[in-house]
Amino acid sequence: MRPLTSDLLLRAYAMGIFPMARSRTDQRLYWIDPDQRGILPLESFHIPRSLCKTLRREVFEMRVDTAFEAVMEGCAQTTSGRPDTWINDEIVRLFVELHHLGMAHSIETWRDDKLVGGLYGLSLGAAFFGESMFSRETDASKVALVDLVARMKRAGYMLLDTQFVTDHLSRFGATEIPRHHYLKLLTGAVEMPAVFPRGPVDWTEALRQGDVRV
Repeated sequence: MRPLTSDLLLRAYAMGIFPMARSRTDQRLYWIDPDQRGILPLESFHIPRSLCKTLRREVFEMRVDTAFEAVMEGCAQTTSGRPDTWINDEIVRLFVELHHLGMAHSIETWRDDKLVGGLYGLSLGAAFFGESMFSRETDASKVALVDLVARMKRAGYMLLDTQFVTDHLSRFGATEIPRHHYLKLLTGAVEMPAVFPRGPVDWTEALRQGDVRV
């Protein structure tokens, strides 16, 4: 079997399918095309008040694309609540390649110059495919998600694909939609140009303008 290329991966995402491994050590990839697709509607995204306080206090420092591989490794690590992961070496290889091409990005949560959380995903047109997140401190991954949404809204993105919906994502407004509805949204989003912003987010301004809301 020939190795999967980043070009083929991009075409797959544009068609609404994505790869996963069955475990960290399984080197095979499987194409996933769920009947119900998880998305986080940007217009109805909201954050809990307790998390809003964390943002205003600027407990964490947010960075973009400074430690992409480290974020992927953090997402791939097992925890007590997650004994295995779908991110294998092939997924890491492909997304690192896409990162070097400027298409995959990491939102990183730092504290005392240590990486304590974050997320990574793929940007394609005005769609962002959130792949995975991790947290080593309370609220670290949640802050990364809010940071991502603020950037997407600033840059005019149309679709935040979460693939599936978890209890964690449901708190922010994530929902499931049928495949045919998702594909319609996806087609419109990937055809629109958007540039992923890397500058810092002014949380006071973001909250005032409604980029993120409580």
